[in-house]
Amino acid sequence: MSKERILVVDDEEDILELVRYNLAKEGYHITGALSGEDALNKARSGTFDLIVLDLMLPGIDGLEVAKRLKNSPDTAQIPIVMLSAKGEEADIVTGLELGADDYITKPFSPRVMIARVRTVLRRKISKPQDESAIIHIFELEIDSGRRSVLADGKPVELTFTEFQVLHLLARRPGWVFTRSMIVDAVRGDDYPVTDRSVDVQIVGLRKKLGELGKYIQTVRGVGYRMQENP
Repeated sequence: MSKERILVVDDEEDILELVRYNLAKEGYHITGALSGEDALNKARSGTFDLIVLDLMLPGIDGLEVAKRLKNSPDTAQIPIVMLSAKGEEADIVTGLELGADDYITKPFSPRVMIARVRTVLRRKISKPQDESAIIHIFELEIDSGRRSVLADGKPVELTFTEFQVLHLLARRPGWVFTRSMIVDAVRGDDYPVTDRSVDVQIVGLRKKLGELGKYIQTVRGVGYRMQENP
């Protein structure tokens, strides 16, 4: 039986119990939270392998909860599966851009929910274990453990996805990544956003990196790469 610990957050007790019941049947250890404040407190005080997070919460909503968790070194690496009745593409994109690993719309099939939770947990286990390594390239310092970036010694504030893309490119300078490869590496092959969303991330990265943004090179008709150190 699985031993992973999952925090389930939903202000509707019947939905919370439905998710809890189905995941517990699969052998997961479940902790529930009925509000954003409760979710943050439990996430910070416990060790969880995944969080199932409703967006429509009283007080601190799910998007703000996700943002705070991803901005904290203690909880940034916990995968988040968002659960919401808001199923428009813009809502899904917003959730994923904040760092969610998947997005499930209500009403949902318990079997589909379980399958997606399994997929996210497998992806977490399969990730390389060098997350604390610090990358130095040109005048950039990229600390994946702290999820921080220094450009010419000055801190640069990046979104979760911008950091993921930069880290991917910087780990293999000179290597050309197609847009699809970037999406797969950053989000997994079931990321429900078009490859063109990568272009938006690259534009944002270059702008925030200023003069150092020139080292992220476009390979026409293929994708992007980080220039190799001379």
